Amino acid sequence: MALAVVRDLRDVRPPATAEELEQFETDVLSGFVLARASAGLADGTIRGDVGHLE
Repeated sequence: MALAVVRDLRDVRPPATAEELEQFETDVLSGFVLARASAGLADGTIRGDVGHLE
């Protein structure tokens, strides 16, 4: 096992815009729904879970 130098990206990358945050939120929520659906959960269960997240 070895150690690696980690650089803070906040110094290089500007803060995310509102649009970027919205796109990220949509992507994460879509992934959540896909994962729940592939696990075989019913649509109503997924809808309820998403409602709690929103």
